[in-house]
Amino acid sequence: MSCSWRVTLARLVVVSNRVAVPSRHGASRAGGLAVAIRPVLKRHPGIWLGWSGRVVAASDVTVRTVQHSHQTYVLIDLAEEDYQEYYHGYANRVLWPILHYRLDFAEFSRRDLSGYMRVNQRFAAELHKVLQSDDVVWVHDYHLLPLAKALRDGGHRNKIGFFHHIPFPPPELLTAPPNHEHLIPAMGHYDLVGFQTEIDAANFARYLRKECGMLSRDPFTFQAADRMVRIGIFPVGVETAQLNRLARRAVHSPFVRDVVESLAGRVMIIGVDRLDYSKGIALRMEAFDRFLSAHPDWRGKVTYLQITPKSRSEIREYARYGTPHRRNGRARQWEVW
Repeated sequence: MSCSWRVTLARLVVVSNRVAVPSRHGASRAGGLAVAIRPVLKRHPGIWLGWSGRVVAASDVTVRTVQHSHQTYVLIDLAEEDYQEYYHGYANRVLWPILHYRLDFAEFSRRDLSGYMRVNQRFAAELHKVLQSDDVVWVHDYHLLPLAKALRDGGHRNKIGFFHHIPFPPPELLTAPPNHEHLIPAMGHYDLVGFQTEIDAANFARYLRKECGMLSRDPFTFQAADRMVRIGIFPVGVETAQLNRLARRAVHSPFVRDVVESLAGRVMIIGVDRLDYSKGIALRMEAFDRFLSAHPDWRGKVTYLQITPKSRSEIREYARYGTPHRRNGRARQWEVW
């Protein structure tokens, strides 16, 4: 007697604010999120749904499907109003500063919250068209906190996980914005909520206990209606082997040779960060200045190079950081590119 087994793996459906579609050559302009999840998509092809990056008139909004290798990309355009209220508004002028412990930068408006919820409902509606009952849904970051609730309200009982890529503050800060009681508790509709650090995970657990009154089986497992909500700690890594190959090839590029020659034997300290007030770039430069003051023997022997691509320059708090700053002197050499 013989028998054979056939195992069918659930399809993985990734949802994020932006979608990184590879080019014909297999590459794309990848941000941190894309770098983190692309290795998983290589092993588990499925669907990646999110904003196309296009902002158009409301009458020109479209949804496109792109097939690349074994992966399907669902690209959703945003109308100008949605872009301003959902992305520039609530996501980046309320949630981003609060989640980074910067209440002083938060600017709340009911219109922006309405746009934020509206776009989440839109993503859920488009996801509804492609979602199968046994799909595993993996949602990413602060743009989509209430997406699981929108899917549950639509009748979906899939396994839905959420990963939060940025800090998550304690309840004392999370309760600052109006209507927090309708937004943060919506995260309880995920089956698994992942964070980068134990502190972030513990802060979310405190919110569920203190503000939602949810009962817990253990510090990171909560009872939510007819199912359990688990909280996990999953520090994000990178594909070190691939980065090592890129670094080895880059050594022979004209740009790298020019940089090395310009150092004239000095040691280089290098930082690469998006131009954002949460990155502490100005404080980093002050720290370098204090280092040179405290260790004058390093003057003329070290160069600090900070590469800072601009981002979200339409937001006032970011525009203040958008002017390149160059400062040179006998005691210091700072370069911001």
